[in-house]
Amino acid sequence: MQEYERKQLLERIGKEGSTIGAQIPEAIDIQGERVELRDFVFEIKRRETVPEGERERVEQAKRNLRKERLERLELIEEGEIPREEGERLAESIIGIDRALEGLQQLGPANVEAEVEAQEVADKKRWSRFMRQALGLDEDSTPNRR
Repeated sequence: MQEYERKQLLERIGKEGSTIGAQIPEAIDIQGERVELRDFVFEIKRRETVPEGERERVEQAKRNLRKERLERLELIEEGEIPREEGERLAESIIGIDRALEGLQQLGPANVEAEVEAQEVADKKRWSRFMRQALGLDEDSTPNRR
């Protein structure tokens, strides 16, 4: 691969928005193990939140994806590889980035804590509304108009 081709691939990988329209790879080899990446990401995303028991599995998957991404990027940066191999690696890196984006956008893992926080916020809003309706300011003294 020529140096200018290497730079073009690296620019394409680092370009903001490079994952727009990119597909998550159906399957990928990560550290010698075959992972059905697309199914995994879609399975987790379907749930809206990461269940307590799945949280560590998802975090480990993200760590493994980041490590694999870095290894592939280093092959492009430093390796003497043919252009076709560089293209394939660049596409796989963009696919890994797309999968990581999908996994990063997941909501909180603890639904019960989220519900409790929502109830507390609702009570505060109601209390604030009642103080305003009764003409009381923050330290419970009547407002004078």
